[in-house]
Amino acid sequence: MSQAQDDSASLYRKDPKVYPRDVKGSFASLRKLAVIVLLGLYYILPWLNWGGHQAILFDLPARKFYILGLTFWPQDFIFLTLMLIIAGLSLFFVTAVAGRLWCGYACPQTVWTEVFLWMERWVEGDRNKRIKLDASPWNANKILRKSSKQILWIGFALWTGFTFVGFFTPIRGLGQSLISFQLGGWETFWLIFYSFATYGNAGILREQVCKYMCPYARFQSAMFDKDTLVIAYDEARGEPRGGRSKTVNPAEKGLGDCIGCTLCVQVCPTGIDIREGLQIECIACAACIDVCDQVMEKMDYKKGLISYTTEHRLSGNESHIFRPRILVYATLLLILIAGLIYSVNDRVLLRADLLRDRNALYRELPGNIIENVYTLKLINMDFKPHRYKIEVLNNDNMTLLISPEPRLESEEVGNFILRMQAPENAGRGSMKVDVRFSTLDEPIIERTVSARFLMPFD
Repeated sequence: MSQAQDDSASLYRKDPKVYPRDVKGSFASLRKLAVIVLLGLYYILPWLNWGGHQAILFDLPARKFYILGLTFWPQDFIFLTLMLIIAGLSLFFVTAVAGRLWCGYACPQTVWTEVFLWMERWVEGDRNKRIKLDASPWNANKILRKSSKQILWIGFALWTGFTFVGFFTPIRGLGQSLISFQLGGWETFWLIFYSFATYGNAGILREQVCKYMCPYARFQSAMFDKDTLVIAYDEARGEPRGGRSKTVNPAEKGLGDCIGCTLCVQVCPTGIDIREGLQIECIACAACIDVCDQVMEKMDYKKGLISYTTEHRLSGNESHIFRPRILVYATLLLILIAGLIYSVNDRVLLRADLLRDRNALYRELPGNIIENVYTLKLINMDFKPHRYKIEVLNNDNMTLLISPEPRLESEEVGNFILRMQAPENAGRGSMKVDVRFSTLDEPIIERTVSARFLMPFD
């Protein structure tokens, strides 16, 4: 093979498999707590009822989104858009303050990968046993352990896919359809698709997603500054590295506090060496902090050789939490959140659309009466049934006739024929009329809409 071929082949070198070592410590406990809470919410919320509906349900066929007792209709799309903007801005805010804290503790890729690693460790053993097992020839023990792990992975991935579909199809009915083998085509597709995505991303790709596929690591630098909290190795204190016994004074041998144990590399889920500086592959999970602090404690050295810190603090300068970009992010977040809360609480739980019949300008009835016919669409967005009263606000000469009586059940959409009549001498041409719709029972809900009433022009 030529030198050019050798160089080309090296560009496509397969990354070695990463075998993260298990670690215990305060940050590891916090990370596990985050996994339990987040996955608990994901798997439990669809099974809970709130206000007579599934707590979280995006009912696309009915065009209704149920979120913790609130019902959002297509007309409320602005609220969902605002929620997404708040979520994105929150991510920017957290990144500016604490770096990739989201990646290390709350990102779905991190959360599900952690669970898959737990299952792998439970079946195949600790890091050294997993490395030895992968290097060993295939035998009964290896086949048993590998197949057992795959069964757990696939089962958990299928449960995840089923739960995902349960956010869009009522999960109890979905479960009954699955048990009776009557699952619909789209439900089957998305169950398999999301199960496969979970299995592939969290079980097979793992750190490859964070290193090569996730765009967040690439543009996070735009939100970082020298006061952003990052995980860093104190090079001035740790270098030069070197092994030594606990009884040896490192200063006498010209050594830093780092003993070169490489445990910080072994526990890293992305397989990087934090001692080489800040890297885009670092997800700020703090596993290296936990294990390094344990080593420092055993050596009777001060903890914090690897720590959450800032570039300013590492260089001996003062670090500032409150800085212009943080204040801007925080102000925007407060305004958006307050606006969302106010808008949701202030929205009217009644929609009314009044469309005039375009087949005829108007009708001339006996007794010099002019009539316009309208199609009325009412949407009761409340959780209670209501009867409605309809009245014209700005013209006492108008008479309203409607069929049938406007009564709607909870979250029902009703279509009615509304006839509006006025004496011929009430006016000429096109007149604007304001029509108010209000409930006849508690709570009082009102909605006013405008329409055009046509009269003879001569």
